[in-house]
Amino acid sequence: MDLTFSEWMTYGVEKGWCGPPVCYTHDGLPMSEQEFAEFDEGQDPCMHVVRMYEDIEMKKEIENNHSPSQWRNSYTR
Repeated sequence: MDLTFSEWMTYGVEKGWCGPPVCYTHDGLPMSEQEFAEFDEGQDPCMHVVRMYEDIEMKKEIENNHSPSQWRNSYTR
């Protein structure tokens, strides 16, 4: 199945696997009330983030600057 990015995102959102892309800087981190409460109480709930790249050069720059983007990647073949 060969999908465009928009089709791929639509599929994931419709299946309930993810929400729409939002900007952490301007929109904040999407959290439930329980996660907010845990965070306010000093706990450390893990929030997984998928970074969207504009192009292959941006991907290379980010991965060169952010090592977890490399060592956490178990999705490449």
